[in-house]
Amino acid sequence: MNVHPLPPSALKGEGMTSQRARDRLATKLKEEGIRDQRVIDVIRNTPRHHFIDQALHSRAYENTALPIGHGQTISQPWVVARMTEALLEFGVPQKVLEIGTGSGYQAVVLAQLVPQVYTVERIEELLRQARRRFRQLGLSNIRSRHDDGKLGWADEAPFDAIILTAAGDAIPHAVLDQLSPTGVLVAPVGSPSNQMLIRMRGDGQGDFIQEELAAVSFVPLLGGIG
Repeated sequence: MNVHPLPPSALKGEGMTSQRARDRLATKLKEEGIRDQRVIDVIRNTPRHHFIDQALHSRAYENTALPIGHGQTISQPWVVARMTEALLEFGVPQKVLEIGTGSGYQAVVLAQLVPQVYTVERIEELLRQARRRFRQLGLSNIRSRHDDGKLGWADEAPFDAIILTAAGDAIPHAVLDQLSPTGVLVAPVGSPSNQMLIRMRGDGQGDFIQEELAAVSFVPLLGGIG
């Protein structure tokens, strides 16, 4: 059962945004190896069409990334599901930091499964739109900040889990330093042509166990604010 379910009004849709379209996506995620039923149920019930331009609504429940403006994308649902599943595998984190709010979709998925989400976005207009969606969906457990994501959110550290939704050559030290000693971090790492989704788990002694989860393709992790 999700921690913070969306209101029934959020589940409305018709045609290509109907519940039938969302059910087909959920089935596709299962077929492609997503195992956590909590994650599948949340993605089934999250209105992805609310996070993209109306002209793309007919493609909202396809298992593909879509443009959201400013050179950014809303991630492929399978990737959102896999990253969320990887964060939850060892227990439900109490505080999650997301670097790269984008459309707000990943934050909304997380906010239905964990008590508190903190999300940082460098592009002010994207963050403004995401905040409006958070309010419309009645989610009060998301805190957001317009800032350089490479700096994390030091005032609220440590975090039980951290997720990055853009890829750099390495995890920024400032972000990694904000992970609790036994926390979990999931992020894409690598060049645009060779990215790997990794998971790092703290062993409680200052070291990390690192795993490769899947080959992925994300927009680059940039510094500064815009």
